[in-house]
This record gives sequence, structure tokens and C-alpha cells, in this order.
Amino acid sequence: MEGIVRFFEYSGFANATPGHIFMILIGLAFIYLAIRYEYEPLLLVPIGFGILIGNTPFLEHAGLQLGIYEDGSVMNYLYTGVLKGIFPPLIFLGIGAMTDFSPLISNPKLILLGAAAQLGIFMTYLGAISLGFTNPEAASIGIIGGADGPTAIFLSSKLAPHLIGAIAIAAYTYMALVPIIQPPVMRLLTTKEERRIKMKPPRSVTKQEKVMFPVFGLLLTGFVAPGSLPLLGMLFLGNLLKESMVTKRLAETARTAMIDIVTIILGVTIGASTQATTFLTQESLLIFILGASSFVVSTAGGVLFAKVMNIFLSKDNKINPLIGAAGVSAVPNSARVAQMEGLKADPSNHLIMHAMAPNVAGVIGSAVAAGIMMSFLL
Repeated sequence: MEGIVRFFEYSGFANATPGHIFMILIGLAFIYLAIRYEYEPLLLVPIGFGILIGNTPFLEHAGLQLGIYEDGSVMNYLYTGVLKGIFPPLIFLGIGAMTDFSPLISNPKLILLGAAAQLGIFMTYLGAISLGFTNPEAASIGIIGGADGPTAIFLSSKLAPHLIGAIAIAAYTYMALVPIIQPPVMRLLTTKEERRIKMKPPRSVTKQEKVMFPVFGLLLTGFVAPGSLPLLGMLFLGNLLKESMVTKRLAETARTAMIDIVTIILGVTIGASTQATTFLTQESLLIFILGASSFVVSTAGGVLFAKVMNIFLSKDNKINPLIGAAGVSAVPNSARVAQMEGLKADPSNHLIMHAMAPNVAGVIGSAVAAGIMMSFLL
């Protein structure tokens, strides 16, 4: 009988709390959204399953070394890559090897839309300060507005590691919900005539320009914001591997096997970090609210700045304001949303190539913003 009682004490049934059940339901919802609606399945499936792993109840502090926050556990060792900021640069290496910067090179003025879409980062920073968060915590929360999960993880690992779980989950959740969050904001801030604007096809970009861009891009951003070097250094390296055409094997590895392995480990450990006993706090709720507002403001900033730019552009060079929403760096989801909204207004209006310019500029912009904040606050 004593053995049966001891078995029950160590089982999940004896250690389950309402918080565990709630988080398990959240994990199941993530998996459902990923499979049923294909919302960022490469992210939400590992994260959702990680939430299930992290919230399967067990007897904590019993020396079993099971939880992600218990020294010596396997999950704790894997989580080190998140806490030390190891995984985000590796993700950026893969993104660089997958990304074509041609749309941005052919129309450099669109980089301004990527910069304008970072407005939510700084507005949310101020909002978080007003709610009582410290400067480093507020900066880590604000970066959610850049809609770039790796950047959010990297900055919070340096400035607010105790909030990294909530920040990462919020960032990746809103990245996955881009098709739901952005369209209402885009339609609210534009007229039907503006959504019908057709842009000139981007010019052809030479191989020399493609090879030179990552080199000069690294030097420029590195001098402006040295704190962004771990991220943008790897981003531009990955792009150079792709565009040089002499390192095809390395580029192929970076954009396939390597990024897939890192994404799995990152997603599972981020999900597991939502262990109910440490994750369900008032701070986590505030982070989710601030993250949503940050994302909305960033989308609005890109759209409105495109409209401002149109005031100074000739009729033949007008920008469709919808592509301003792609300035958030949810690559390539936000560019696809701009394409879909453009097609709804005019079935012959294809914006995807134009939208990719502010989209990749947003990746660079959010990393630069993170580097600047790190320089001031670390």
C-alpha cells in the first residue's frame, strides 16, 4: 500500500494544477492552429508540443531532474541555447541563405518602410515603462513589435532572461497570427483606390550587386549598431553563401538541415519554458497585451509611412500602402498578407515582390533596433 501511495505522489495526477491544465489546452490550441489552418506550422507544432512537455505535471524539487528549470535536466541543457542567445544567430544564418535581397536592392527607398514599421518597438517600450517594467525589461518586450522571434529571444536573453519564455511565446504567436491581425489594420488605414495602386516591376539586379550587398550591409549596420553583429553578421554571411555561387553546399546546409534542427530544438524548449508554476504570472499577461499592441502599431506605422512617401512621389512611382505592413519582419508571411489584400482589391495586382523589399528590410531594422537598445541598456 505504501508503494501505491508513493507511486501516486510522483504521478502527474497528484501534481496537476489548474495552471497545468490551462497551459496544456494552450499547447493543444497551438498544434490545432498549425495543422488545421497551417499558421506557421514549423514553429507552432514544436512550440505547442513543447508546451505539453513542459506542463505534464511531476513532483518538482524531488531530484528527478525533469523540468526545464531544474539543473542537470536534459531540457535545461537544451534551454541553454536560448538563455545564452546561441540559437537566434544560427536561425539568422539560415534565413540569410534563404533570402533574396533583390527586391530591396532594386528599390532602396523601400527600406524606409522597414524602418517605419519598427515604430511599435519604441512605442511599446514606453508603454512597458509606464506599467512598471524596468528599462531592460521594457526593451525586451518592445522588440516583440518587430515580429521577429529570434531577435526577441536574443535581446531578452541579454536584458531580461527571466522573461524570455513569455516574450518568445508572444513573439512567435503573433508571427503566426499575421494573417488575422494585420488585414483589419491595413484595410482601416487605406482606401480602396490606394489598395489598387499598381507599382512598376522591380528592375533586374546584377550578380555583382547581390554579392556586394551583404558585405556593405554588414559594415553599415555593424558600424551603426555593433550590438546587432551576432544576428546581422550571420544573416549577411548566409546571404553571401547563397549569392556567391561558390559555396552552394554551405548555403544548402544552412537553409535546410541546420535551420530545421535549430528550429525544432528552439521551438520545443521555448514551449517547455511555459511551465505553469513559473510562467503563469501577471507579468506574462501584460507581455501578451503589450506584444499585441506593439504588433498593431508596427503594422500601422509601415502603412502610414507609405502614404506619407506617396505625397512626395510622382504618379508613376506611387507605393501601394499595403506593402508598408510587410515592414514587420515576419518573413514571408506579412509579404503574403500584402499580396492577398492587394488581390482582393484588384485581382490583377500582384504585390509580393514589392512587399518582400520592406519585409527583409524589417528583419534588418528589428535587429538594428535590438542592437541599439542593447548598447544603451546592457
